[in-house]
Amino acid sequence: MDELCAHLEKLADPARKPVKPSGHGCKECLEMGDAWEHLRLCMSCGHVGCCDDSRNKHATKHFHQTQHPTIRSYEPGENWAFCYPDELTVDGVVALPGESPSRHYTAPVSRR
Repeated sequence: MDELCAHLEKLADPARKPVKPSGHGCKECLEMGDAWEHLRLCMSCGHVGCCDDSRNKHATKHFHQTQHPTIRSYEPGENWAFCYPDELTVDGVVALPGESPSRHYTAPVSRR
């Protein structure tokens, strides 16, 4: 694992408990019937939000609302995490059971 800040060090703690993802897609996008590019998992509460390449940027909005400092990619096969306060990305963050999806989830087609 790369160099860590204090927030990301908590994710490397072998005694940490897994977070439970809020769902298989961006919580807010699903509620509003919108699409996303990629998903991010809040490592404090399990909120699943869309990335900054998505129109709504719900993962970053969640950080600004809650101040939960770290997210990890919620994409299959990706093992990186990001710390918002320290603007630090680190590879090699091991997902605990349930923290990594088995497939890439896409938003259902909107019927607007």
